[in-house]
Amino acid sequence: MDETFFGTVLASTLRVSTPLVLGALAGCLSERAGVIDMGLEGKMLMTAFVAAAAGVATGSLALALLAAVAAGVALSMLQGYACVTHRGDQVVTGMAITMTAAGLTVVLGIAWFGLGGQTPPVPDSVRLSPHGQALGEAVAAVPLVGRTLALALTGHNLLVYGALALVGGVWWLLYRTSLGLRLRATGENPAMVDAAGLSVTGLRYGALAGNGVLCALAGAYLVLGLNAGFNPHMTAGRGYMALAAMIFGKWHPGGALAACLLFGFLDALSIRLQGAPMPGVLGGGAVPVQAIQALPYVLTVVLLAGFFGRARAPRALGVPYLKER
Repeated sequence: MDETFFGTVLASTLRVSTPLVLGALAGCLSERAGVIDMGLEGKMLMTAFVAAAAGVATGSLALALLAAVAAGVALSMLQGYACVTHRGDQVVTGMAITMTAAGLTVVLGIAWFGLGGQTPPVPDSVRLSPHGQALGEAVAAVPLVGRTLALALTGHNLLVYGALALVGGVWWLLYRTSLGLRLRATGENPAMVDAAGLSVTGLRYGALAGNGVLCALAGAYLVLGLNAGFNPHMTAGRGYMALAAMIFGKWHPGGALAACLLFGFLDALSIRLQGAPMPGVLGGGAVPVQAIQALPYVLTVVLLAGFFGRARAPRALGVPYLKER
């Protein structure tokens, strides 16, 4: 395996991990404030559809992103209305959003485009373009590891780099600002926050608004950066994988990033290894494609089974808050 192989696998890891990172950060915001988000999958799916439909209809990248953000925030506000205002079951509400999105995107796709739930290909003018090729040429000149680093770290679109920057941004918000302290306190002891004269409802709605924006960026990336258009159920469990990464990372942005990169690496590696002969395995024959494709999902289950009990969730997570009168 030469440097080209490692460079391309690492580059694929970053591209594949981007929606997972954004989804995991969205989960960190809402769950640190005490709201379980089982609707990550549905929000990513719906915002992906909205971004693709708006991109096809308007031919504008800005409008496609704005439409996706509006849809993501609207879904989060709907979730807040059910879970925060009316104290509904948070798990049931999240699953309802996911199931509704799975059906509604197909119905709207058939009604609007008549392509079996798909959208037409997004115009090139709307797609996210790669950046940093000139820097890649300079990095490639570095001895030994230059070519690998150039292939791995340059030539990505802005959302890939933005997702990595947002990890630091969300960490700074949660752990270095008074707002972050209030959000974390809301997820740990909302009664104390209320006693301090702060609005638990307002803080949870604010966390859900940020959650909706990040979910929208994840969904938009799928159709504007990773694929060429929308396909039914194209999220393929990424929302649940992001949720698993967040839990594995102990509700911390840095830990969630590490888990997402691990999932992305296995996914990228599985793509590269499909059909490749494996010495010492099956007599040197190729490993079945299905076995390789299942690796990221198997790891998700293993991590949840092995680490969920060890990771301490916010104490008020999933508990509706009723203000004492």
